[in-house]
Amino acid sequence: MQLDIRRILVVLFCFVLLSNTYAQKKNLRFSALGGPAYSPDYGLLVGGSMLFTFKTNPLDVDLRKSVVPINFSVMEAGYDFKIHPQLFLKGGDIRVFSDLEYLNTYNHYYGVGYEDNRTIERGEKTTEYFQNTVILRNDVLFRINDSPFFIGPSLDYTDRILTDVAPGIKDDFIYIYQCGTEEGINFRNVGFGIRATYDTRDVPVNAYEGKYFDINARMYNKELGSTQNWGVISVEYRQYKKLPRLGERKVLAWTAKVRSTVGDTPFTDMSQIGSPHDLRGYYKGQFRDKTSAYIMAEFRSMWNSKSKFLSKMGYTVWGGVGMIGSDIVTPQGVLPNFGAGFRYEVQPRMNFRIDVGHDPLQNQTLIYFNMTEAF
Repeated sequence: MQLDIRRILVVLFCFVLLSNTYAQKKNLRFSALGGPAYSPDYGLLVGGSMLFTFKTNPLDVDLRKSVVPINFSVMEAGYDFKIHPQLFLKGGDIRVFSDLEYLNTYNHYYGVGYEDNRTIERGEKTTEYFQNTVILRNDVLFRINDSPFFIGPSLDYTDRILTDVAPGIKDDFIYIYQCGTEEGINFRNVGFGIRATYDTRDVPVNAYEGKYFDINARMYNKELGSTQNWGVISVEYRQYKKLPRLGERKVLAWTAKVRSTVGDTPFTDMSQIGSPHDLRGYYKGQFRDKTSAYIMAEFRSMWNSKSKFLSKMGYTVWGGVGMIGSDIVTPQGVLPNFGAGFRYEVQPRMNFRIDVGHDPLQNQTLIYFNMTEAF
């Protein structure tokens, strides 16, 4: 099974590379990068990133382009495949945001909290488990009149099967409490909720100006098919400001986000710090609890050069701080973070990025490869 899927991914990737020039002549444009790579969570691997952009109505000059980034990785012990479409329909009055993922590889669970997790050594005897995970999340947002406000349903189906669990995880109190066994554990989430957004960004995947405010809440219930009863709410604010005194394509961006869960939350779905989209430099999941929060600012600059090649390049620097805890008013510890990154414009206002993030707590540095900006 693994071999068949790997072959399919390789064939698909080669097809995209061969078709790239032809596709750019049409409404559909796409870019592809791939080869040997590195991931903080998986180490050395063979990976690829593809970026599809198009207008759902090519005749609508003012309609924002829909964006479909695709990432896949093939490791010695498995693979993962992720698609995150952002679709703009009916003149932008309807938005469809999705997270579609299939993960069949190793992951890590350090436990819940802050103090103990700082000292737990990452490894196959302490934190590692094998996951077979399907994630299908879909939000459909409808514009309110002609305003920048959107609202709509938020749906989530997630099925996680954890096996080959490390002895360190089997001894964890939360793992035992949530009915983990010697063979592993299975979490199924079926959630429904609502999402509301205020958005004045010029280009959502790489904004130069505008504001973004988002609230998303979902409830999961055993009667719907979930393994456990729990709920989650996230609140996020972003703002972008041009810096014309420093030159063209110079932007200061900042964001703040709080995510909090209630009820019997599966440990795989607790709020976490550490991903390509927040405090880059921390292993994802090393710090998790019912609530997480962070704030960070990022300076982004593209080089303005007469050379067409150099003008596609740029850089970013950022700094931020986060926390985890049982709730927002009782943080268990502070998580500082800073880093820098390289940008390459694969399509107008669409960047491939390489970020190097640092975790001062444990003096570790991690590298990230991705399409589109972190936020």
